[in-house]
Amino acid sequence: MKIISWNVAGLRACLNKGFDQFFDKEKADIYCLQETKVLEEQNPFHPYGYHEYLYPAEKKGYSGTMIYSKEKPISVKYGIGEEEYDNEGRIITAEYNDFYLVNCYVPNSKRELERLDSRMHFEELMKNYLKDLSSKKNVIYCGDLNVAHEEIDIKNPKANRRSAGFTDEERNKMTELLDSGFIDTFRYFYPEEIKYSWWSYLGHAREKGIGWRLDYFIVNKEMIKKIKDSTILDDVEGSDHCPIKLEI
Repeated sequence: MKIISWNVAGLRACLNKGFDQFFDKEKADIYCLQETKVLEEQNPFHPYGYHEYLYPAEKKGYSGTMIYSKEKPISVKYGIGEEEYDNEGRIITAEYNDFYLVNCYVPNSKRELERLDSRMHFEELMKNYLKDLSSKKNVIYCGDLNVAHEEIDIKNPKANRRSAGFTDEERNKMTELLDSGFIDTFRYFYPEEIKYSWWSYLGHAREKGIGWRLDYFIVNKEMIKKIKDSTILDDVEGSDHCPIKLEI
């Protein structure tokens, strides 16, 4: 089985940059998208053979998540039960026979860290939610998690110590999650590899290799035995993020 996760920075915009060709080439079993920025009636992409689950934000042109899945899930849950985040369409949980798949677009703490306290609350909710799910069956947690966990995950760590996505608070929350029984699959397979999944549109950052690793596949410890590989497709364009891939 192959799962792709990608913050597309607007599904319609990404379609104009070749998303449909990428989709057809990969032939993944499941695609998890973040920042879709599209309502049901605005979505022009309906690939044959896939079930579609879209969770748009109430605010038009903002946030939103989506799953395309060849196999119909046993159940699909939208949200986490907190209005602030659910209004932004941030989490879809699809239950399959062997695992729960949680597709998530974690809130950005914003430039002046004005949303950092809310972000901390969200992280605590997610940790408890994932731990609860993992007590029932295996869990795959994926998406744009909006944090570069370690210094190896960001080009300029010293210059970004208080930047949203690399604060001690955000990084510690990721550590807490992993310490509670989960594994960052890319780091598991590639402990010393430097690869990024997001680049600023400013200053030709992507061409210069100035990036951050913000996108993850995280699994509970029992699930790691079933994972064959976890990769970052940093040669794929179409968004300020690139796709990541999990093979089971």
